[in-house]
Amino acid sequence: MTDRITLTGLRAHGRHGVYDFERERGQDFVVDAVLELDLAPAARSDDVADTVHYGELADRLVAVLTGEPVNLIETLADRLLAICLADPRVTRATVTVHKPEAPVPHAFTDVAVTMARTRSDPAGAAPCPGPTAGDGDPA
Repeated sequence: MTDRITLTGLRAHGRHGVYDFERERGQDFVVDAVLELDLAPAARSDDVADTVHYGELADRLVAVLTGEPVNLIETLADRLLAICLADPRVTRATVTVHKPEAPVPHAFTDVAVTMARTRSDPAGAAPCPGPTAGDGDPA
């Protein structure tokens, strides 16, 4: 499938990281998400109900970014993938989590982790704590 919705550069302040100072002070995280799904129904109907509402998706992703702290951005990416795959129309999702303020003792621009999952992937994304799509809670 080649239809995609891409959300790039979603930024939120979170308290994720291995070190105490990362959790105390927090830092910005940036997320790129690519969702693969059939967009033909939405193109035909011109109705947002026939696609993934990317504003609502952004709200749910930010809720994870600003929510319960985790040690690793790999864990964070996995939780974000669970949000992306919560809509049954999404067949595959790819998430990149950028940590531009990571505690690296050298000059660098960015540290990022990219993970991809398909709905049928046996290693599929772990369930995310808290509300997900379809439960009536926008977060």
